[in-house]
Amino acid sequence: MQVSTRFTIAVHMITASQYFAGKEKVTSDFLAKSIGCNPVIVRTIMSDLTRAGLIESHRGSSGIVLTRPMDQITFRDIYRAVEVKGPDGMFHFHENPSSQCPIGRNIHLSLDADLEEIQEAFEDILSQYTLASVYERELAAIRAEEGKKQSTGSRALRQEERSRHAVWVCPDRDTDKG
Repeated sequence: MQVSTRFTIAVHMITASQYFAGKEKVTSDFLAKSIGCNPVIVRTIMSDLTRAGLIESHRGSSGIVLTRPMDQITFRDIYRAVEVKGPDGMFHFHENPSSQCPIGRNIHLSLDADLEEIQEAFEDILSQYTLASVYERELAAIRAEEGKKQSTGSRALRQEERSRHAVWVCPDRDTDKG
């Protein structure tokens, strides 16, 4: 079993939306450039997150906004929003076990309860982690990068002075307006 990249993309999207709120209009194109994927993938995941009530997307100046604080958004919330499709959860059971085979006739009876227990345990673990902790580590990493830039000498300081009010800008951001 493997959780798809949809989960980590969703985490990236939400943390970037929080970080750039008020600094940049956070759109699917903006996020796609940050993530390094196609904007269609971002829009699909945005739809899932919106349906789950985790984000709202506004046309105009704000773009994507969170519907609740990051410490109230768990990994389970995101997992359920972007990974769980239908009643199966983590495990999609093969649909046509043979009723002619004694194993095929009884596989659901023998396996379903275990799979449900594993699903519940997995989701219980996911519920112990929030996006607030991811976001705090992101901020710490960004501050560490900025500290390294400042400690590399006067050249870095001059560069820092030139861009002190700048925030990260997506590549080709200006050419997209054309």
